Amino acid sequence: MNIQEGFKIDEPDIFIPWDIDEYTLTQKLDGHGFTHVTTGYYTILCKSLNGLNCMLGFHFEPGKNGFLNELEFFRTDFSNQEKSFNDFQSHFEAEFGKPTSESNGNEGFKNYAWNLDNVQIVHYVFDRFGPEEHMRIKRIKKHDNSYKQANNIKRNDSEFNKLWSRLIGK
Repeated sequence: MNIQEGFKIDEPDIFIPWDIDEYTLTQKLDGHGFTHVTTGYYTILCKSLNGLNCMLGFHFEPGKNGFLNELEFFRTDFSNQEKSFNDFQSHFEAEFGKPTSESNGNEGFKNYAWNLDNVQIVHYVFDRFGPEEHMRIKRIKKHDNSYKQANNIKRNDSEFNKLWSRLIGK
């Protein structure tokens, strides 16, 4: 998969390019049981990355009349967080290789990030009314300050944790 161009869903068989608008996304997802959650946010139950079953969220920026810039992978069953975390991690590593950065995280889980040119993938758990797993792919514009900061990280936990805090809004 060329993640720089977009994301391939296996079931249903759909390629979603970055910067797609909401109308075009809904046309591609029509007939596949997608949900319009709120302005600029849609979800679908799907299979991707050679067998990863989960919900996939599509985030648009700006929220109204925007373009796709982030994908969010999640589950609705939170009964076995360790199993979920390991499943996501193994599928993403099989597709994108080992993370480019990692640090100690929360709740006994590590924080992982892949910095892939103009795309960043993050996987972590944080406490929000209890432990919450986040697995996201975000398209980062080259002029975006977070892109520059992420690319300057050289597995330095201190720098990584500062950036991580900003990315998750803490």
